[in-house]
Amino acid sequence: MENINNITVLFGTLITLLLSVVAYFIKQLHSDFKSMEKDLIEVKTMALIIKTEFKSGNDLLNQKVEYLEKRVQHIELIILKNQEYEK
Repeated sequence: MENINNITVLFGTLITLLLSVVAYFIKQLHSDFKSMEKDLIEVKTMALIIKTEFKSGNDLLNQKVEYLEKRVQHIELIILKNQEYEK
């Protein structure tokens, strides 16, 4: 009878220790997920900032190209008028 009580206590202690180890690793996993969530939010924010900067830079570049196209067309017209005038 005393052996059964000792075995029960031993198994109880062993199960408690194993559950404590499992709880520790679950706690670590949870903190890692929280950290990963923060990092993911930061990455999303940075991606949005980069996307916005790229879009504004692209818009500015398109405006400059349009302006230069208009200037070239204007210069071409002037050259054509001069060539017609010389004929």
